[in-house]
Amino acid sequence: MSERRGPEPTVADGAARPERDRPWLMRTYSGHSSAAASNALYRANLAKGQTGLSVAFDLPTQTGYDSDHVLARGEVGKVGVPVTSLDDLRTLFDGIPLDRMNTSMTINATAMWLLALYVAVAEEQGADVAALAGTTQNDIVKEYLSRGTYAFPPTPSMRLTTDVVAWTVRHLPRWNPLNICSYHLQEAGATPVQELAFALANAIAVLDAVRERGQVPEEEFGQVVGRISFFVNAGIRFVEEVAKLRAFVELWDRITRERYGVTDPKLRRFRYGVQVNSLGLTEQQPENNIARILIEMLGVTLSKGARARAVQLPAWNEALGLPRPWDQQLSLRMQQVLAFETDLLEHDDLFDGSVVMERKVAGLVEAAQALLDDVLARGGALEAVDFMKSELVRSNAERLRRIESGEQQVVGVNVFPTGEPSPLLDDEGGILVVDDAAEAEQLARLEAWRARRDEAAVAAALAELRRVAATDDNLMPASIACARAGVTTGEWTGVLREVFGEYRGPTGVGGQALTSGGALASQLETARRRVHEVEARLGRKLRILVGKPGLDGHSNGAEQVALRARDLGMEVVYEGIRLTPEQIVRAAVDEDVHVVGLSILSGSHLSLVPQVVAGLRREGHDVPVVAGGIIPPADARRLRESGVAAVFTPKDFELTDLLVEVAELAAARAAV
Repeated sequence: MSERRGPEPTVADGAARPERDRPWLMRTYSGHSSAAASNALYRANLAKGQTGLSVAFDLPTQTGYDSDHVLARGEVGKVGVPVTSLDDLRTLFDGIPLDRMNTSMTINATAMWLLALYVAVAEEQGADVAALAGTTQNDIVKEYLSRGTYAFPPTPSMRLTTDVVAWTVRHLPRWNPLNICSYHLQEAGATPVQELAFALANAIAVLDAVRERGQVPEEEFGQVVGRISFFVNAGIRFVEEVAKLRAFVELWDRITRERYGVTDPKLRRFRYGVQVNSLGLTEQQPENNIARILIEMLGVTLSKGARARAVQLPAWNEALGLPRPWDQQLSLRMQQVLAFETDLLEHDDLFDGSVVMERKVAGLVEAAQALLDDVLARGGALEAVDFMKSELVRSNAERLRRIESGEQQVVGVNVFPTGEPSPLLDDEGGILVVDDAAEAEQLARLEAWRARRDEAAVAAALAELRRVAATDDNLMPASIACARAGVTTGEWTGVLREVFGEYRGPTGVGGQALTSGGALASQLETARRRVHEVEARLGRKLRILVGKPGLDGHSNGAEQVALRARDLGMEVVYEGIRLTPEQIVRAAVDEDVHVVGLSILSGSHLSLVPQVVAGLRREGHDVPVVAGGIIPPADARRLRESGVAAVFTPKDFELTDLLVEVAELAAARAAV
């Protein structure tokens, strides 16, 4: 399943090269449209030398809805592969022997369910389940802080996490049941210190919960610690990122030794995979992202003592839309050139003995330990979710302020903006366009699955799941039984929602305010005056609804828009993520807003935004609707044709000017 490599090269004088370290596991994060299309992509990537799989699931799968649920409209197959049943996962891994594959599944709220399906498919393949190797992310605290694909309240969510950990340690000894994900913390604006402290607080919360659940004997607890892995981020300041990873190593060793009494150094290792930064990828001059990605990879590969175990790189065009197979191949080739052509893997740690690095690491360790102690004093990660969320929103606001002011330079954005058109962009915008028929095909597939399964077996399995959920027993066996019986993703989650209840996470915008000093002070004052002029024409305070329709949980942009709008004097209605178009329309009418701003990064804009426009028209509430997100030019034209007043994309990074434009749109509409 990999390309043939030639003989090991030798140095010029004929002597053999030094012994090389084994390269890290190489993955690309992928999945789209359907299980069959994603299977073809996986097999093609493996043939190109990829050494592991990293599965991207669509948002309905991540949040526990079947493809035909009202909230799944427009979201099916957009950001990943739809998996509603055993049949989908069976198709996804057709021809891929799971007992010889290392599979990472980026799945959290429904991690137990996807692992149950994976085990059931492996059984069908005749695999030894104990030999399965891979990872379930299974990090629910991060979902409350940054990604938004949670399904249940924190306490029962932590129970699901700990049940997976306890069951895999006993039955899947090569599996990483928990992948503490600081990646999305940095994507939400975390500083290196925050990424360190919040991720470690999260890991402590899970390990403490596993120990308190009592499903793992105390003498085996070291094995639990040894199976915990991390999934980190690496930004463009790659020297600082090297220091951050070395700080992670030092702090994790200290925590596992002092807090959990683990004496075996192997079980205290900081084991992590990485995807380098996507937040810094730019829509402007997108070819510059190739250099950014390669430089960021250095941050997690240069230091042998803190080198990633697995690396997946984003594609250069992810600020534009979904990457094509060629784009993913380019990211894979970057890894392969570094691993197989350079001498990086022939040397000891390049930073051992560096005074500069030691000083940088010591500073990060001290600051992160202080912040970690603060979180623990607040009751730990679960109790401190609101605090950590607010801190991330504040840090992201500060990051945007630095970019807008020019203090943080971004090539092609706020410095050196003049350039030639990119030859990498084709007629479709240089991205993968998902076939509109994919959703209908998935719905037909789901209907056919329901029609041919044994309904009595499904009912019995769900009844047992409901019974176990109401006890303190481990839920993995009942979930595997559901997978074998033909239960769907929405049915499994639905039963647990009935038992556990539902939950809306914190927005992080309450009480926040943008620092008005510095280089942006005069721009902000000018903008406030212009907003006040609009309000004088309207006869009252300008009121904006910021909405997140559908299942897209990437709320960072919406939060920053809400913050800046409020800082400019507007009244802001922001109720967080996961709203139907109908709910947004109802809120806009009830709150009598002057303008509706919709944020969508999942690719479902063509389906969801026009529904809001049409709904407002039906209600007779004639206010402008603006849309923001990763929206290709052709889609932006279609949105404007459907009645959208303006479309904003990542290139529109100057939020103050953007919101003044939105205010003027509201005034113009009111004057008609």
